[in-house]
Amino acid sequence: LSRSLKYHKHMAIQPIRLFGDPVLVTPASEVVNFDKELRQLVADLTQTMQAAPGAGLAAPQIGVPLRVFVWDINDELGHLINPSLDLSAEMQDGEEGCLSFPNLVYETPRSFKAVAKGFNMHGEPVVIEGTELLARCLQHETDHLNGVLFIDRMNSEQRKIAMKEIRESEWFGVATEGGKSPIVKVSPHSTFGLGL
Repeated sequence: LSRSLKYHKHMAIQPIRLFGDPVLVTPASEVVNFDKELRQLVADLTQTMQAAPGAGLAAPQIGVPLRVFVWDINDELGHLINPSLDLSAEMQDGEEGCLSFPNLVYETPRSFKAVAKGFNMHGEPVVIEGTELLARCLQHETDHLNGVLFIDRMNSEQRKIAMKEIRESEWFGVATEGGKSPIVKVSPHSTFGLGL
């Protein structure tokens, strides 16, 4: 963490970056220091996700280019650092939303089962196995860490429809106005419980 990424002493809800912000399409760096600042980042991510509210949130979505994400699925809170994924060949269909795309939900194909290996905030190795929504979340958040967005997972026809809706959305106009970096404090928008 560079000095510019020092965290405040208290947990804080962070602004969520919106589609159009370059941090969302930039691959994140591996975490090397499992320190107090990392624990603060996990706390900030968790609090920001819960306030949104969302089912998952990755560090790049709050402007921090590190391989860290959190989730809240079926009342289970979790976090994972430096994840790698093994995915089932079996696929699932279903709708997906993203906190960086307020109000928009799209059919997004994903593997039915995911096994994620990584570390917890204390640097201990962990393995998380999930199916259905948890598997979808693990894939969605790991994608964020690789600079990949859920619209990149759609077929070209679906993506064309999505991009038209994104360009017409109220937040996108605000986000790109005057070439400013798009930031929203806490999204007043619903992602129908599917915001990742």
